[in-house]
Amino acid sequence: MNTNARSTSDRIKHIQKYLNLEPDGIIGPDTLTAIENNLFNQNDATKDNYSLMISGAGMAQLVQHEIVSKSYYNKFLKHPIWPGGASGVTIGIGYDLGYNRAAQIQRDWSGRVSDADLEKLKKVSGIKADKAKKQLPRVKTVKLAFEDVTAVFSERTLPRYAAVTRKAYPGVEKLHADAQAALLSLVYNRGTAMSGARRKEMAAIRPLVLQQDYAGIAQEILNMKRLWQGRGLDGLLKRRDDEAALVSQSAHSYKKSALIRV
Repeated sequence: MNTNARSTSDRIKHIQKYLNLEPDGIIGPDTLTAIENNLFNQNDATKDNYSLMISGAGMAQLVQHEIVSKSYYNKFLKHPIWPGGASGVTIGIGYDLGYNRAAQIQRDWSGRVSDADLEKLKKVSGIKADKAKKQLPRVKTVKLAFEDVTAVFSERTLPRYAAVTRKAYPGVEKLHADAQAALLSLVYNRGTAMSGARRKEMAAIRPLVLQQDYAGIAQEILNMKRLWQGRGLDGLLKRRDDEAALVSQSAHSYKKSALIRV
């Protein structure tokens, strides 16, 4: 069939079917992401320029736990928030200003917000827990567009966290894609510190990764729930449940189009 004779919409639908997407004929964020991932998987097949190979399902779960959805973000999260607990003021897709240095914030967000707003965000760098809650009014007027926060997430934050996840858990890149995604989500949420009583499960996972002990990894993730039970932090409890399920059920076949290199 002569492609010139086909409508643009029909051609887009054909591409979407190939990528296992809903063929609506519109190039939206989901279609663009799938096209990008497919191109990267083909063009970079022989290059070791990524840290982890995670599943699309794992990526979607991570984002869902951070912002729920685009509509939810636009309604509730486009201004800085304080999630509670030991968190700092948080923006975008789980970007915790309390755990990022001012210089890092500058590199990540320059050009995405005004210079004046960027200075406000940098002033709450390193501030955590109740102190961060008290600082929230200072930055509450800052507004971040969904397109900007997703760009920072995919181009800056996620690759950095994938690299530190691989460093924290040697051998993680050899696990199934769902398990890699689960540990990336864990590190994205909790960081890489492994010393002290609150971090004993984080440390216990390290040898289990080398042993590829999926059941053991999943159990240690569940054991962490002791830290938040009874504290009104049900979102964290659900996140650990979902991460553990990803790990324990990760031994299945993956379509190439469902894998993402980060």
